[in-house]
Amino acid sequence: MKVLLTGVTGYIAQRLLPVLLANQHKVVCCVRDSIRFNNKYKSSPDLQVIEVDFLNENGLDKIPDDIEVAFYLIHSMSTRTGDFETMEEQCALHFRNRLEKTRVKQVIYLSGISNAGELSRHLSSRRNVEDVLSGAGFALTVLRAGIIVGSGSASFEIIRDLVEKLPFMITPRWLKTRCQPIAIRNVVELMNGVIGYTDTFNQSFDIGGPDILSYKEMLLRFAKIRRLKRYILIVPLMTPRISSYWLYFVTATSFALAKNLVNSMKIEVICRPNNLAENLGIKLIDYETSIRLAFDKIEQNQVVSSWKDAQTSGIISQGISKYIEVPVNGCFIDKRSRQVSNIKKSLEKIWAIGGKTGWYYGNWLWEIRGFIDQLAGGVGMRRGRRSNTGLVNGDALDFWRVLLADKNEKRLLLYAEMKLPGEAWLEFRISERGILTQTATFRPLGLLGRLYWYSALPFHGFIFRGLLRNLAEPG
Repeated sequence: MKVLLTGVTGYIAQRLLPVLLANQHKVVCCVRDSIRFNNKYKSSPDLQVIEVDFLNENGLDKIPDDIEVAFYLIHSMSTRTGDFETMEEQCALHFRNRLEKTRVKQVIYLSGISNAGELSRHLSSRRNVEDVLSGAGFALTVLRAGIIVGSGSASFEIIRDLVEKLPFMITPRWLKTRCQPIAIRNVVELMNGVIGYTDTFNQSFDIGGPDILSYKEMLLRFAKIRRLKRYILIVPLMTPRISSYWLYFVTATSFALAKNLVNSMKIEVICRPNNLAENLGIKLIDYETSIRLAFDKIEQNQVVSSWKDAQTSGIISQGISKYIEVPVNGCFIDKRSRQVSNIKKSLEKIWAIGGKTGWYYGNWLWEIRGFIDQLAGGVGMRRGRRSNTGLVNGDALDFWRVLLADKNEKRLLLYAEMKLPGEAWLEFRISERGILTQTATFRPLGLLGRLYWYSALPFHGFIFRGLLRNLAEPG
């Protein structure tokens, strides 16, 4: 079948794409910024990549008329700008209007479990999207999931941060809320399984694993698997705002996402019974097994996608291509070069920079800068990186975003997503003669930006000199 896949740079779609290709579907990938698309699959003869923005109806005519099935996987809950409910409704409406002019037979939408009497903003928005997509000229299949557990998933990484960082937790009362987590492997199997399955047309199905657990039980079971002794005290007086700050400072989530998550976690998300998994021959994975499977992927350095890479920021919403040309005029530039002793080893060190590896010199200063950024409401150093050794365009890397990662050109270009009175780029490039050039570029915003650059200049000289030396002479 010819399948349209939206949200391709997001967590779910990146897991679904290789499965669709393995099942010999011809896949048309909709991306807002083609530079961010994982080039691992670009050579596939069954893959077509088109650049469209569903917030803008202009350009949606690039979607082929002959598609048969479409996956709608566009969510905006983590956006830091604008009203995510309005954005989600507009995207869905534009998607529906365009799809009604094609020959599509089925649209598959991944929504959220919403059986409670009172819904959070994000669950209400998911239901609204269902309403927008229903009643159109195509059949709609809705799969509603709650907590999705897998390497790189938001739920998994947030629980991991809490358990591994805090031996004792004073927590809000929403930790008593029950939910029905599901393994990412099962989500992908179910999404793939309903393709063309007429019994699911114009139907909705709650999807969850075999376990119904409170958030407290999920944390304690996670701790047990990690062989960690953890103590949790639930207090009734922690307000939603305090809860949001608690999540924000302890985990890698943004404050906007933390706030929406807290509001959602107060709502019980339990599946209404159905036979979908049984009819598709899918064995549902229990919570503890899904955690072990996630750690297997992490230990093998095979994390396919991470929710952190999909967190919405100004650079992501506007497109990487707008930032990839590093400016020169009106900028402060710190440029240093050094002959490398071994090109291959230096390149490997550059590609492993950040995350658990660190920044090779003055790591404590990088950590302090990250903490200051976090206090100011920025991302800080908490995001780390998806893979220990691999980088692709669009990856989150501590408080940087990867604009360009080209090993053939021996070039890595990063853009700062920290709170700054200006814009900053950091580039590493090795020439054919083995000269490593490290360039930090800062375009200041007003007087404050210039004061920031001069105040940080002594630290830059200390850090950048040591960083270059250690990259050029890898031990």
